[in-house]
Amino acid sequence: MKIFGKAIATRAVAVVVLLVVPAAFGAAKTQTLTGTVSDAMCGAKHEMAGSAAECTRACAGKGSKYALVVGDKVYTLDTADKAALATLDKQAGASVSVKGTVDGETIHVASVAEAK
Repeated sequence: MKIFGKAIATRAVAVVVLLVVPAAFGAAKTQTLTGTVSDAMCGAKHEMAGSAAECTRACAGKGSKYALVVGDKVYTLDTADKAALATLDKQAGASVSVKGTVDGETIHVASVAEAK
C-alpha cells in the first residue's frame, strides 16, 4: 500500500507542476505603449472626410473599438472602463500612452493617459 500511495502522490505533484508552471511563464506582463488613438476599423488610414479625430469618433460611435497605432502596428484596445473610454474619445487622433497587457493584436487596457 505504501508504494501505491507514493505513486499517487508523485502523479499528483506532476499534474500540479504541469498546470502551474506554464501559467507562471505565460502570465502576461503589463506594458506601456505610446501611439496614436484610432479605431479598429480604420487603423492607421482613415477613409472618411475630415480629420483623423472626427473619423475615429464617428467609427467608435458606430461600434468600432478604439485602437492604438504604434509605428506600423495597430492594436485593438479592449476596455469597458468609462474613464479610459472618455480619455480615448478626447484624445482621438492624438498621442497617448496605454498601460495594459498585450495579447497578440489586442491590448487589455489598464489605463490611458495623454502622452508626454
